[in-house]
Amino acid sequence: MNSIEKYKNILITTVNYLKTKNKILFLTTSNRWSWEHGWEIPKSTQLAYKIQSLVWKDKVTIIEVPKLNIYTCEWNNSTKRWNTCWTSKALLKDDEKNPSWLHRCWASVNNPDDELWKISKAIFESDCVMFFGSVRRWQMNSFYQKLVERLTWMETRWTAHGDNNVLEKTDCWIIVINQNWRWKEVLDVQKHVLWYLWFNMVDELSWNWQYTQEVDDERNETYVKAFIDFEKTFLN
Repeated sequence: MNSIEKYKNILITTVNYLKTKNKILFLTTSNRWSWEHGWEIPKSTQLAYKIQSLVWKDKVTIIEVPKLNIYTCEWNNSTKRWNTCWTSKALLKDDEKNPSWLHRCWASVNNPDDELWKISKAIFESDCVMFFGSVRRWQMNSFYQKLVERLTWMETRWTAHGDNNVLEKTDCWIIVINQNWRWKEVLDVQKHVLWYLWFNMVDELSWNWQYTQEVDDERNETYVKAFIDFEKTFLN
């Protein structure tokens, strides 16, 4: 089986699984600078829209994380006092932003224009959450990392404060796109990270596409060929 056939089969399996779900959330985390490259959409984001088109479109909500104003995590689970992440004082008191009253995050309280609530609200309304992202400098990109750190209060809720896990019935997996190195290490780590948030990880649907195994190949023509190969594999 060649590479294209392999990924076509993976894509079919992913789409068939999604068709069994009712409300699906895609979180894309890669970006381009819109001023110069407004016409270009990151590969992982294109893949998200392609999968959406193959599933019943009304089932799938796509949030492009880089377009939101999300503040950096304050890491209040490691203060000198104690773990103040997810305490009652961190409750986002807004019926529109937090209709479930589950969102408790100090960065949301301290920064009124923070938009993490758009993601948490969508997560709590979904039965399936799918993360899309890219590898940069041998680890997931900074938008993905910022998002995962800001979701720490979901994990702290049950690990540190002994409350119930609100994500145990929410299926989750991750798709990672990269050029030439560390796909397995990155994918394995992030599957564990998302599991530790206590999503119901669908391990077999978490996968990666990497253009080349030549770790030192940073030639411009290789990046051009990668995009062509990606289009041929997933978009055409």
